[in-house]
Amino acid sequence: MPGTVLITGANGSLALGFVESFLELYPQHTLIATVRNPSPDKDPNTAKLAQLISKYPSADVHVEGLDLGSLAAVRSFADTLAARISSKELPPISAIICNAFTWSLGSGQRFTSDGLEATFQIGHLAHYLLVLKLLGSMDADSGRIVMLGSNAHYPERPNPLTSLRPEVPEDIEELVKPKPDPSHLVHDRGFQRYGTAKLANVIFMEDLNRRLQSDPKLSNIRVTAIDPGGLVESRAQSEQKATVQRLFAVVKFLMPVLKHLTTALRTNKDSGRDLVALSLDPGFQGKRGYFVGQKRDTAAKVAGDVEVQRRLWEACWRWAGLSQDETVLGR
Repeated sequence: MPGTVLITGANGSLALGFVESFLELYPQHTLIATVRNPSPDKDPNTAKLAQLISKYPSADVHVEGLDLGSLAAVRSFADTLAARISSKELPPISAIICNAFTWSLGSGQRFTSDGLEATFQIGHLAHYLLVLKLLGSMDADSGRIVMLGSNAHYPERPNPLTSLRPEVPEDIEELVKPKPDPSHLVHDRGFQRYGTAKLANVIFMEDLNRRLQSDPKLSNIRVTAIDPGGLVESRAQSEQKATVQRLFAVVKFLMPVLKHLTTALRTNKDSGRDLVALSLDPGFQGKRGYFVGQKRDTAAKVAGDVEVQRRLWEACWRWAGLSQDETVLGR
């Protein structure tokens, strides 16, 4: 049955690949495509999104503003969307795709209007709040939530792009109020924060699945996390070191061949198609867990640690200022 599909960061590189495949394969669904700036006149990336949507004049697509750097804005957006679904203006939510992220590699720490570290709030905390508030608006028989993971989320794997690995620190407050970066570690701390936000997404996937399964009314809603692969065409790569950017330029040139040899490196279009599959393809109905593209994989070991899940959940609940009456999921 056609439903509403919500994607955050809809004018991003991966998201444009998703939107293109979505409009080709699932035109019967309603798409809520959220972006920080919904004006194509003021944001060239939103202009690209609008141009893509214009190729499908019969599609039911709503490009809407959502600033994930403001928890108040997330709360207001979720309340408004829930009301539209309750009034039957929109069908129930078939899928929520938590795609948006930000990172700051060379420019140092950045903070949101809420005073919280931006990589963590935009990449994880805002999505945590959005999902919990919208659970009651989802198709309870077949709804799907897709979190965005990354190869960078594994604490147990070295990463050639950084000397530091992701972690849930003992002092969990450091996730939103980090200590100053040493001058020689500005880039690596930035990459670590990105990996940690992705790790938080994967921990949330594991934790939320467990909580949903224990609730008879919500147990058919499934959560997955997807590593879309290294997106060498992503505009976010402009934050990388100059040497890495030059390497990626060569890889991008070779992608027509490389994409047949590895899933570690992907085009935006191919990864967008994978994201559509996990979100809507009948073949993934009822699936939970971690995927690299469309292939089942193993998440970081710590993601399955129930005590880590509890610590992160309770901290995010507190940072988001959630109250029990804001979600249908019991604590």
